[in-house]
Amino acid sequence: MTQHVQHDSGTHRHDEPDHSHGHGPVSWSMAARATLHCLLGCALGEILGMVVGTALAWHNAPTMALAIVLAFVFGYSFTMYAVVRAGLDLRTALKVALAADTVSILVMELVDNGVILLVPGAMDAHLDTALFWGALAVAFAIAFAVTTPVNRLLISAGKGHAVVHQYH
Repeated sequence: MTQHVQHDSGTHRHDEPDHSHGHGPVSWSMAARATLHCLLGCALGEILGMVVGTALAWHNAPTMALAIVLAFVFGYSFTMYAVVRAGLDLRTALKVALAADTVSILVMELVDNGVILLVPGAMDAHLDTALFWGALAVAFAIAFAVTTPVNRLLISAGKGHAVVHQYH
Protein backbone atom coordinates (compact mmCIF):
# COMPACT_ATOMS: atom_id res chain seq x y z
CA MET A 1 0.00 0.00 0.00
CA THR A 2 1.38 3.39 -0.98
CA GLN A 3 0.98 6.21 1.50
CA HIS A 4 0.59 9.74 0.15
CA VAL A 5 1.79 12.75 2.13
CA GLN A 6 1.17 16.41 1.25
CA HIS A 7 4.35 18.57 1.25
CA ASP A 8 5.01 22.13 0.07
CA SER A 9 5.98 20.73 -3.32
CA GLY A 10 2.85 18.57 -3.71
CA THR A 11 1.92 14.96 -3.02
CA HIS A 12 4.75 12.56 -2.30
CA ARG A 13 4.54 8.77 -2.15
CA HIS A 14 6.57 7.15 0.63
CA ASP A 15 7.76 4.41 -1.74
CA GLU A 16 9.35 7.00 -4.05
CA PRO A 17 12.47 9.03 -3.28
CA ASP A 18 11.76 12.56 -2.09
CA HIS A 19 13.54 14.93 -4.45
CA SER A 20 11.85 18.05 -3.11
CA HIS A 21 14.35 18.45 -0.23
CA GLY A 22 17.85 18.86 -1.50
CA HIS A 23 19.28 18.91 -4.99
CA GLY A 24 16.80 21.36 -6.44
CA PRO A 25 14.84 24.55 -5.95
CA VAL A 26 13.71 25.16 -2.39
CA SER A 27 10.90 27.52 -1.50
CA TRP A 28 11.57 30.59 0.59
CA SER A 29 8.76 29.36 2.84
CA MET A 30 10.61 26.13 3.60
CA ALA A 31 13.84 28.04 4.29
CA ALA A 32 11.98 30.50 6.52
CA ARG A 33 10.43 27.66 8.54
CA ALA A 34 13.85 26.04 9.01
CA THR A 35 15.26 29.40 10.10
CA LEU A 36 12.37 30.05 12.46
CA HIS A 37 13.01 26.64 14.06
CA CYS A 38 16.65 27.64 14.53
CA LEU A 39 15.70 31.10 15.81
CA LEU A 40 13.38 29.65 18.45
CA GLY A 41 16.10 27.47 19.93
CA CYS A 42 18.68 30.23 19.73
CA ALA A 43 16.37 32.80 21.31
CA LEU A 44 15.38 30.55 24.20
CA GLY A 45 19.00 29.61 24.90
CA GLU A 46 20.27 33.15 24.64
CA ILE A 47 17.59 34.65 26.84
CA LEU A 48 18.08 31.94 29.47
CA GLY A 49 21.86 32.54 29.35
CA MET A 50 21.38 36.27 29.81
CA VAL A 51 18.96 35.77 32.70
CA VAL A 52 21.36 33.36 34.45
CA GLY A 53 24.40 35.57 33.81
CA THR A 54 22.55 38.62 35.11
CA ALA A 55 21.21 36.77 38.17
CA LEU A 56 24.76 35.65 39.01
CA ALA A 57 26.10 39.18 38.40
CA TRP A 58 28.52 37.93 35.74
CA HIS A 59 30.30 40.34 33.39
CA ASN A 60 29.33 40.61 29.73
CA ALA A 61 31.81 38.10 28.25
CA PRO A 62 30.89 35.06 30.39
CA THR A 63 27.19 35.92 30.12
CA MET A 64 27.42 36.09 26.34
CA ALA A 65 29.42 32.83 26.24
CA LEU A 66 26.77 31.06 28.32
CA ALA A 67 24.02 32.48 26.12
CA ILE A 68 25.75 31.22 22.97
CA VAL A 69 26.36 27.75 24.43
CA LEU A 70 22.72 27.52 25.51
CA ALA A 71 21.57 28.70 22.07
CA PHE A 72 23.38 25.74 20.52
CA VAL A 73 22.06 23.36 23.19
CA PHE A 74 18.45 24.46 22.70
CA GLY A 75 18.77 24.54 18.90
CA TYR A 76 20.14 21.01 18.76
CA SER A 77 17.64 19.81 21.38
CA PHE A 78 14.64 20.94 19.33
CA THR A 79 15.83 18.94 16.34
CA MET A 80 16.79 15.93 18.45
CA TYR A 81 13.37 15.90 20.08
CA ALA A 82 11.65 15.83 16.68
CA VAL A 83 13.79 13.07 15.18
CA VAL A 84 13.71 10.93 18.32
CA ARG A 85 9.91 11.15 18.17
CA ALA A 86 10.21 9.97 14.56
CA GLY A 87 12.02 6.84 15.78
CA LEU A 88 15.75 7.60 15.80
CA ASP A 89 17.99 6.56 18.67
CA LEU A 90 19.76 9.32 20.63
CA ARG A 91 23.16 8.83 18.98
CA THR A 92 21.74 9.05 15.47
CA ALA A 93 19.50 11.94 16.51
CA LEU A 94 22.55 13.86 17.73
CA LYS A 95 24.34 13.26 14.42
CA VAL A 96 21.27 14.46 12.51
CA ALA A 97 20.96 17.55 14.73
CA LEU A 98 24.63 18.43 14.29
CA ALA A 99 24.37 18.03 10.50
CA ALA A 100 21.08 19.90 10.28
CA ASP A 101 21.65 22.83 12.59
CA THR A 102 25.33 23.68 13.06
CA VAL A 103 25.74 26.11 10.16
CA SER A 104 22.34 27.70 10.74
CA ILE A 105 22.93 28.24 14.47
CA LEU A 106 26.47 29.47 13.86
CA VAL A 107 25.30 32.10 11.35
CA MET A 108 22.41 33.05 13.62
CA GLU A 109 24.71 33.50 16.62
CA LEU A 110 27.36 35.46 14.74
CA VAL A 111 24.81 37.87 13.35
CA ASP A 112 22.62 38.42 16.39
CA ASN A 113 25.52 38.76 18.81
CA GLY A 114 27.30 41.03 16.34
CA VAL A 115 24.25 43.29 16.22
CA ILE A 116 24.03 43.38 20.02
CA LEU A 117 27.70 44.36 20.19
CA LEU A 118 27.09 47.20 17.72
CA VAL A 119 24.04 48.71 19.49
CA PRO A 120 25.34 51.38 21.87
CA GLY A 121 24.65 50.41 25.47
CA ALA A 122 22.97 47.09 24.64
CA MET A 123 25.64 44.97 26.33
CA ASP A 124 25.17 46.87 29.58
CA ALA A 125 21.38 47.12 29.39
CA HIS A 126 19.45 45.37 32.14
CA LEU A 127 16.77 42.77 31.51
CA ASP A 128 14.05 45.19 32.60
CA THR A 129 14.86 47.86 29.99
CA ALA A 130 13.41 48.58 26.57
CA LEU A 131 16.97 48.89 25.24
CA PHE A 132 17.74 45.28 26.15
CA TRP A 133 14.59 43.81 24.61
CA GLY A 134 14.55 46.18 21.64
CA ALA A 135 18.17 45.47 20.73
CA LEU A 136 17.54 41.74 21.13
CA ALA A 137 14.43 41.88 18.91
CA VAL A 138 16.28 43.81 16.20
CA ALA A 139 19.25 41.43 16.46
CA PHE A 140 17.01 38.38 16.06
CA ALA A 141 15.17 39.95 13.12
CA ILE A 142 18.42 40.73 11.31
CA ALA A 143 19.79 37.27 12.10
CA PHE A 144 16.61 35.71 10.69
CA ALA A 145 16.92 37.78 7.50
CA VAL A 146 20.58 36.80 7.03
CA THR A 147 20.18 33.12 7.96
CA THR A 148 17.12 32.36 5.79
CA PRO A 149 19.02 32.55 2.46
CA VAL A 150 21.82 30.49 4.02
CA ASN A 151 19.32 27.80 4.99
CA ARG A 152 17.71 27.93 1.54
CA LEU A 153 21.08 27.33 -0.07
CA LEU A 154 21.92 24.50 2.35
CA ILE A 155 18.57 22.76 1.86
CA SER A 156 18.81 23.03 -1.92
CA ALA A 157 22.23 21.33 -1.68
CA GLY A 158 20.76 18.50 0.42
CA LYS A 159 22.42 19.77 3.59
CA GLY A 160 21.27 21.61 6.71
CA HIS A 161 17.60 21.05 7.46
CA ALA A 162 17.28 18.84 4.38
CA VAL A 163 18.91 16.14 6.53
CA VAL A 164 15.96 16.33 8.96
CA HIS A 165 13.22 16.21 6.32
CA GLN A 166 13.73 12.53 5.61
CA TYR A 167 12.59 11.80 9.18
CA HIS A 168 9.35 13.81 9.06
